[in-house]
Amino acid sequence: MPPWQDRTRASICDTAARLIAEEGMTDYTQAKRKALRQLGLPESTPLPGNGEVEAAVREWQTLFQDDEQKERITHLRRKAAELMDILQEFRPYLTGSVLDGTAGRYAEIDLQLFADSAKEVEIFLLNRGIPYNHATPRNDRAEAVLVVEADDAVANLVIYPPLDERVSPKGRDGRPRERARLAAVKSLLAPFANGK
Repeated sequence: MPPWQDRTRASICDTAARLIAEEGMTDYTQAKRKALRQLGLPESTPLPGNGEVEAAVREWQTLFQDDEQKERITHLRRKAAELMDILQEFRPYLTGSVLDGTAGRYAEIDLQLFADSAKEVEIFLLNRGIPYNHATPRNDRAEAVLVVEADDAVANLVIYPPLDERVSPKGRDGRPRERARLAAVKSLLAPFANGK
């Protein structure tokens, strides 16, 4: 690959990373396309892979948002654990940027739930006085997405049929998406249990 192509690719990664970290963009493809426009590059410019952008996001957050980033991730993981505890009967898993540590300033918590029907989860939330809204599922395997706002955190409850618990959905890079049960989330929070 010629040096100019490497520099172009790095510029796209850096700009996309800033958009994700600073502006809260969650769709890596959209961030890369917006980066192209901001850099004045043609739409036909080869785009870096999602793994490259994710590495650039981590670097950006370490350089420019380190303490803020650590506090945000800890706060969102605590909120996720609280919700997961409430939703135990639906076998919740934490996924996405809150789990992998790349959550930007406007990140939302993504929880996978497994239920016979979305109505079952809706009734559960209504019975506990937990308000929610509906959102459009991002993939065709999800039955529904219920959005719950708690204090200063937003959680997307992505509901799948029970048999889908055995299937690991794919991440941005095509590999199986990382996910964690409540015990694993609590172990991530253990170092911060005493306000450390």
